[in-house]
Amino acid sequence: MSGHSKWHNIQGRKNAQDSKRGKIFQKLSREIYMAAKNGDPDPANNPSLRLVMDKARAANMPNDNIDRAIKKAQGAEGESYEEVTYEGYAPGGVAILVEGLTDNKNRTASNVRVAFTRNGGNLGASGSVSYMFDRRGYFAIDRTTTDADEDQMLEDVMDAGGDDLQTSDEAYEIYTNPKDFAGVRDSLEAKGYKFVRAELTMVPQNTTPVPADKVEQFDRMVDQLEDDDDVQNVYHAGELPDED
Repeated sequence: MSGHSKWHNIQGRKNAQDSKRGKIFQKLSREIYMAAKNGDPDPANNPSLRLVMDKARAANMPNDNIDRAIKKAQGAEGESYEEVTYEGYAPGGVAILVEGLTDNKNRTASNVRVAFTRNGGNLGASGSVSYMFDRRGYFAIDRTTTDADEDQMLEDVMDAGGDDLQTSDEAYEIYTNPKDFAGVRDSLEAKGYKFVRAELTMVPQNTTPVPADKVEQFDRMVDQLEDDDDVQNVYHAGELPDED
């Protein structure tokens, strides 16, 4: 691993995310709906559904919302969504990937294009930046929630089948092969670890520092994309500067 820390960027954007909790629940409901509609509505027999449900619970989404989305998927009629991906560069030349679920591709494409162009970004062709990212399993553990030191943590991660452990004063960050995600999660949970974040994500192979004079513009672009109802995930290779 290159030493990229998702934790720094997660914490840097935490307040913005907290203010959008209702919209986050709406997006998670759409993911749960799709996972349940395209597979078994029982999470025990549907790894994709279980993964999204875990993600929803980590975001403190009420169980009633989760159950409602699953029941909706079991109905005779329902929405039909398509997966879409957009690629390009954010201000400062930072590679960015946008994943969405939409029932109107023209609407979504137009909204994403506006978010890029109005905020100093450039929308690229398919494949223009995706090769710079790898699909990885990711876990974050707040160090205040465990007594494990770095040696113990590393031993437990290796025993669980994890690929890489990164440590900081605030967190342990664990990366895995996507196919090993569920096994690593279950093993670490059995040892009593609690995750602040547990997800399949796109990790940049290298990061690009966001210039100080571009941070506001960069944040505005990412906020606009994340605020779009059709956008599920925004991944970028930017490294935000430390706040004073």
